[in-house]
Amino acid sequence: MSSPVDVIVVGAGNRGKNYSNYAVIFPDQMRVVGIADPRDFARKKLQARHKVADENTFNDWHCIVEREKFADAVLICTPDRLHKDPAVALAKKGYHVLLEKPMAVTEEDCTEIVEACIQSGVMLTVCHVLRYDPVIHRIKGLIDSGVIGDVFHIQHLEPVGFYHFAHSFVRGNWRNEAESSFALLAKSCHDLDLIHHWAGGRRCIKVSSFGSLSHFTKENKPANAANRCIDCPVEGDCAYSAKKIYLDQVKRGGVGWPVSVICSNSVPDIESVTEALRTGPYGRCVYECDNDVCSNQVVNMEFEGGLTAAFTMVAFTEEICLRKTSIHGSKGELSYNGYEIKVFDFLTRKTTKYTADMSVPGNFGTGGHGAADYHLIDSFIAAVKQDSSRI
Repeated sequence: MSSPVDVIVVGAGNRGKNYSNYAVIFPDQMRVVGIADPRDFARKKLQARHKVADENTFNDWHCIVEREKFADAVLICTPDRLHKDPAVALAKKGYHVLLEKPMAVTEEDCTEIVEACIQSGVMLTVCHVLRYDPVIHRIKGLIDSGVIGDVFHIQHLEPVGFYHFAHSFVRGNWRNEAESSFALLAKSCHDLDLIHHWAGGRRCIKVSSFGSLSHFTKENKPANAANRCIDCPVEGDCAYSAKKIYLDQVKRGGVGWPVSVICSNSVPDIESVTEALRTGPYGRCVYECDNDVCSNQVVNMEFEGGLTAAFTMVAFTEEICLRKTSIHGSKGELSYNGYEIKVFDFLTRKTTKYTADMSVPGNFGTGGHGAADYHLIDSFIAAVKQDSSRI
């Protein structure tokens, strides 16, 4: 295919906006020709950025199904529980599918999506973006080269970040399992995928997992605290204060994540953020929300051949999503601290440092996944155009 890949964005939130940036940088490779989102402000903002015709913007993805096929692919970036229906319906219309993680929230829904794509002969790419991170490629290459010998244990940590967790999993869209999914699936499904990736062809044969909602409960609400931070007399002593997380950011001139999320119908400013904190879900006390997902969880795995792995997701960290990994082999140990890879050789007792090219086009941005978002959408577009091996 020599012409650009035409895509429809279903879900004009942060993820849909991020992937669609590719069309701004490489208009000869990708064009956004349709948008579906029930939120007028988000839909119109993305429409203006990509100059999408009015007749190709919709407040409901069902309208796309009712139309004749008018693009090559769809980018489905809807909330977790709204993945299966558009993915199945649009695959059956003949669109290649880029589907935000998690693929779905039940095994049955995952199976239905896969079967629809197979039967329709379209490609399905699930956004386990970490697989596309250049550092992850480098780690996998080092493992496969045998530099640390046979791998026997993998230790992997995702530090979610104290205010990130409060924003997304206490006040936000992923706070409640019945409305979204459990935190491990929503936040860390691609971390568990990475462990399987590093394990190679070995199958996981045993799993145990423990977790809890350990802090963000009514029982831990401070005495005299209000139900909203905007009116709270003890807000100044609370690390999770919505005023600190959102108002302080906009006062410094910041209008990106997370403050951009809480003003879904306007550009963030002091007035709109204050109103959002006074009336919306993001202004609630973290000890008075309807959250029920784990704030810390561990997963222990045993693979064929004696390989063991341990994964930890924890809310209470300074660093935000700056993952840390150690992989232990018969000849050495590989460690990654979020910045650089180190390999310690048991024979020579020397440490070698490795890097990866994390550069992306400057106006794409790196968001919360480093260079991975860019390389994922780049690979998907290349796969649709000519080379399905890219995904």
